[in-house]
Amino acid sequence: AALLSPRCDDAAVEEAADLALRQINADREEGYVLSLYRIVSAREQPQEITGSVFYLILDVVDTECHVLSKKLWKNCSPRPSHSTVYGQCKAIIYINQARNVAHLNTYECTLQPVPRRYIWSVCPDCPVDDPPTGPEYLKAAVQSLAKFNAESEQTHYFSVLNVTRASMQWVVGPAYFVEFLIQETSCSKNDTVADISMCEPLPLEVAQIGFCKGSVVNSHLEQLVTISCEIYSQQDPATEEENQEANQ
Repeated sequence: AALLSPRCDDAAVEEAADLALRQINADREEGYVLSLYRIVSAREQPQEITGSVFYLILDVVDTECHVLSKKLWKNCSPRPSHSTVYGQCKAIIYINQARNVAHLNTYECTLQPVPRRYIWSVCPDCPVDDPPTGPEYLKAAVQSLAKFNAESEQTHYFSVLNVTRASMQWVVGPAYFVEFLIQETSCSKNDTVADISMCEPLPLEVAQIGFCKGSVVNSHLEQLVTISCEIYSQQDPATEEENQEANQ
């Protein structure tokens, strides 16, 4: 069948882009949920019986939701412009509305952060993302997680799994901002634990995994620590994404 060139704001194209991006996010195991910025191009190939294959090029940006949250991209908040990772996804998706089928045949995404020189030109004081493997960021993650372990009502202590995003800014002193994954350990909160790093992580198939955003702000007078976490159970009820895939 001949390739058609529908408008990018055509309702069928927008639906195809939404379904493709949902399945791309569901397939990814690391990083953050990608959000649609714009549809760059779309080609449609009607099939002999029913349905169409769409060839899409999508501009995307990352959100504040980790992919493990299983949240739909439309329900995730975009990042501030100075910390956005942007990119492009090429996707081929087959859609048959009559049979309620949407199958992502293949996709490829290329992502990159906003260049530092651009960030500094529009916001010289904005924190700039650093490689998250720095020891100062792991230390900040451990310090902020200690606050979560002390205050949460979880039955077990959690340990830092890995730092996924990090930045530093000079406020009243060096301030470290971290995003990181945490994993449930075998140490019960009924016990006194001097060093969480000595606790064995529970096996991944039963452990709860969480995503945290923390900060440690240092000054000559005090240290201010903040933390907020979402906990994802491996046995969470099926998400909207999974329910949709089951229906298909």
